[in-house]
Amino acid sequence: MILALESSCDETAVAAFDPHAGLKGEWIHSQITLHERHGGVVPDLATREHLRNFGPLLERARGEVEFGRIETVAVTSGPGLAACLAVGVAAAKSLALSLRTAVVGVNHLRGHVWSPFITAHGQDPGRFEEMLQGALPHLGLIASGGNTMLVALDQERRLTVLSSTRDDAAGEALDKGAKLLGLGYPGGPRVERQAAPGRADAFEFPRGIGRRDDLDFSFSGLKTSLRYLLEKMSRTQVEAALADLCASYQQAVVDALVRKTKAALRLGEGRYRSLGLSGGVANNRVLRAAMAALARRERVDFLAARPMHTGDNAGMIAFASWVDPAGTDQASGLGLRISPGADLQPGFSPQP
Repeated sequence: MILALESSCDETAVAAFDPHAGLKGEWIHSQITLHERHGGVVPDLATREHLRNFGPLLERARGEVEFGRIETVAVTSGPGLAACLAVGVAAAKSLALSLRTAVVGVNHLRGHVWSPFITAHGQDPGRFEEMLQGALPHLGLIASGGNTMLVALDQERRLTVLSSTRDDAAGEALDKGAKLLGLGYPGGPRVERQAAPGRADAFEFPRGIGRRDDLDFSFSGLKTSLRYLLEKMSRTQVEAALADLCASYQQAVVDALVRKTKAALRLGEGRYRSLGLSGGVANNRVLRAAMAALARRERVDFLAARPMHTGDNAGMIAFASWVDPAGTDQASGLGLRISPGADLQPGFSPQP
């Protein structure tokens, strides 16, 4: 069994994964209420909360899972807030030493890449390998607060990054748009709620890079466009048009994500068998519906991460360490295997 720890940002998370049965338990402490008062994540506060909460979460896990069965401790190795990552790494090293097990570093983004496959494994662990081979090659879209990228998984489970964002990530664009509109933090869910009764075509916003053969994303122009528009409107006008503003702004983000994903599928010339959606923005219902519709049109299977596995979570870290162990050996920045007491990556040496 694998025990995983995640602390890349503001969620303290622990998960236990049994390859023969799926996830046996997930325990998480969210800091959203704390950071909401500050309008965003405060690194020092996030680090303090990780220090406070890993102990109680591990005690809960120990009460529900037989720690004697644990053979590997997996921990998020980055990217993320350095001090937050250090807390998780220190906890993982200490735990692995006490259990006399190996400790494995897993890249947070690699966890997102594999998160859409967790549900399929849980439904039928015995047939998962067969299902996986039928889903590869796979194209995945990761859309989160810190990252937006398209990745490909080939039939040997090798991961290739096809594109990323040149400036803001999709979730960052939604958060910044929400701040400009006075909606507060976290911005994405608040924009979605306000957008529900609005018209998505009421205002025209840019859709990022226009060239079809350029798969990179760009959202800084979208945010700037909203700021210039709001400067021309009175507070009363903004309040009256808030639903339409949110719906139009959200649709611009969704359209940019879907258009680039469609271009990647077309450039793949039919080799992809499945399309994945993961990351915090994957919770957006408009985006999920648009991506599902794209998959149907392109005749590929659609795999979306469950809501509980779209944000920062340890379940995807445990799963990725099992389904793609070779990935943790690569020195490409997408994963790194370590032994108890070893540093996770050059220049990053948290003490156990």
